[in-house]
Amino acid sequence: MKPPSRTPLATVLSTCVLVLALAVTASALTALAGRAAPATAAAGPGRRWVNTWTGMPQLTEPANLPPAPYTGERAVLVDTTLRQTVRVTAGGPRIRLRFSNAYGDTPLPLTAVTVALPRDGRAGVSAVEPGTLRRVTFAGRDSTTVPVGAQMVSDPLDFQLRAGSELTVTAYTARGQASLALTSHPGSRTTSYLTHGDHTRDQDLPGATAVDHWYLLSDVEVLAARRTEAVALVGDSLTDGRGSTTNGNDRWPDQFYDRLHGDAATSDIAVLNQAAGGNRVLDDGLGPNVLARLDRDVLSRSGVAWLILFEGVNDIGTADATPEAQRAVTEDLIAGYRQIVVRAHAQGIRVYGATLTPFGGSTLYDDPAGEREAARQRVNAWIRTPGHFDAVLDFDRAVRDPEAPDRLRPALHAGDWLHLDPEGYGVLAAAVPAGLFRHTS
Repeated sequence: MKPPSRTPLATVLSTCVLVLALAVTASALTALAGRAAPATAAAGPGRRWVNTWTGMPQLTEPANLPPAPYTGERAVLVDTTLRQTVRVTAGGPRIRLRFSNAYGDTPLPLTAVTVALPRDGRAGVSAVEPGTLRRVTFAGRDSTTVPVGAQMVSDPLDFQLRAGSELTVTAYTARGQASLALTSHPGSRTTSYLTHGDHTRDQDLPGATAVDHWYLLSDVEVLAARRTEAVALVGDSLTDGRGSTTNGNDRWPDQFYDRLHGDAATSDIAVLNQAAGGNRVLDDGLGPNVLARLDRDVLSRSGVAWLILFEGVNDIGTADATPEAQRAVTEDLIAGYRQIVVRAHAQGIRVYGATLTPFGGSTLYDDPAGEREAARQRVNAWIRTPGHFDAVLDFDRAVRDPEAPDRLRPALHAGDWLHLDPEGYGVLAAAVPAGLFRHTS
């Protein structure tokens, strides 16, 4: 009988190495899956991230920079706590913040950030409700640096938000931004507060400097029910709220939101105000033109299903009051509108066009020969023509004076024959058919 064969030592060692390698590979894959799971499953079953508040980023003009001593010769917000409130339009159990350095030419260091509910749920207050203050982290750390031209998204935070409520966001930057190129949204119509030192965990900021601007913060996202969707509003000062009440949340987007949330069928729709005073469709003004900012402000926002476009008055009003210039701006505006529709449709977003409201009597834009009014009429005729937009919102008809259709109704404007007062903005909000916002999925 032959003795049993022996396996060569080399073969045994090779087998052991192979088994060990497979075990290590399996362990590595398990670890990777474990690390990826929180990010992948962050939304959880039946939920998704949706933008609940936005403030269109702009380069801060010198007049809108923080007052001294928060702005120096070569830096801004050094050793400064900034506390600001924003009104969210969709609710949920978790939130994320986005900070923007879109117009900074140096990195933006954020040393500490907290969130809380404001005292008594009010807009524009410096105090927060006791027991609601929470620390915000970035990749597990208290601090982060936003690169030049970039944005930074916070870690998800368990923080219950109710739709229509106010959120307080407090940020401290020890070193500040080492230039005066600060990213902000000046037309906040909401009071913010500045004070030296790190007061991110304080319940109130007595003696803080009040400013009616938003700085650095560009978005709040909420983990919402899967069916929650957003409507983005692209516009100029009429949508940004010039003439509305500071801390009153009575811009037309706010009043439109109130209407939507008064109806059970549309109560879970978020409203994103992506407007800025002086903005134009074709050329840069206060902020980049719409054709340049469409991807950033609409197409990349979480959960957007609809776009309302209400912009063009500044394009007409800043073009020369000659027949040639006004014919050209009319043609260019229409071509720009077509581009916006095509690009939004490619992302499955329905686009509703709003007719341009009158500016007769405005010292800024009215002209004796009526060339700009003729251009407005031509643009509105195109907007009203079926097939160009998915639906038309006739804001012109809603607020114009029946006796003088080139002018706003006297009781609705803010004194300049161009912007509306809160009552006028309520008329615009009422002119948007809620039936246009039925869920797309």
